[in-house]
Amino acid sequence: MLNAPTLEQLQALKLAAMATAWTEQQQQVELTALAFDERFALLVDAEWRARENKRLTRALQDAKLKLSQACLEAIDYPARRELDKAVIRQLATCRWVAEHHGVLITGMTGTGKSFLACALAHQACRKGYRALYRRASRLFHELTLARADGTYVRLLAKLARTDVLLIDDFALAPLQDHERRDLLEQPVGQLLAGDHGQPRDVVDRLLGIELGALSARAIENVDDMRLDVDEA
Repeated sequence: MLNAPTLEQLQALKLAAMATAWTEQQQQVELTALAFDERFALLVDAEWRARENKRLTRALQDAKLKLSQACLEAIDYPARRELDKAVIRQLATCRWVAEHHGVLITGMTGTGKSFLACALAHQACRKGYRALYRRASRLFHELTLARADGTYVRLLAKLARTDVLLIDDFALAPLQDHERRDLLEQPVGQLLAGDHGQPRDVVDRLLGIELGALSARAIENVDDMRLDVDEA
């Protein structure tokens, strides 16, 4: 069998992972004994996994998450935290992204808001969505500068191409009118992580709008600190 031409053709077709897997198959007796369909399925799986890994790597690089190591598997669930695993599993489906909902995470400093938000954004990237991390102050500063130099519409278009916009350190101070308008113009799933108050109070006080009943709540009580996760 002339393997070299086949390998060259696979490389030309940009199927490098399949070519590597095929070469490895030739060297493993237990694999060469498999039926053609089984071996072919392994080759396709190798190529698919390689491309998925590259896609995820690019997506996470573009997301610029503050905590790049954050993922749902790394969330700690000690009994004292009372973090509802069912809520996390529901959010892990990323249905809230598909339906253009938002997730509001509130709590005192040190309760893990940023980690949980980055973990949810990481999960969205796994599911094929595009995410972007910004601290609230930087995001609003970028929008202000864009409005001044005439690139505001372009920046809004860039943000609109993002499926999940993670706004960290949100609600440290009341929003200005133009910041409130900027926030409400974003047609993407939003992850808002900020300090102080109950989620409903934060939304009403800062945004000046009624979002209706908030659901999907997970509560962490540690020394009178609370982490609330609400899907709006």
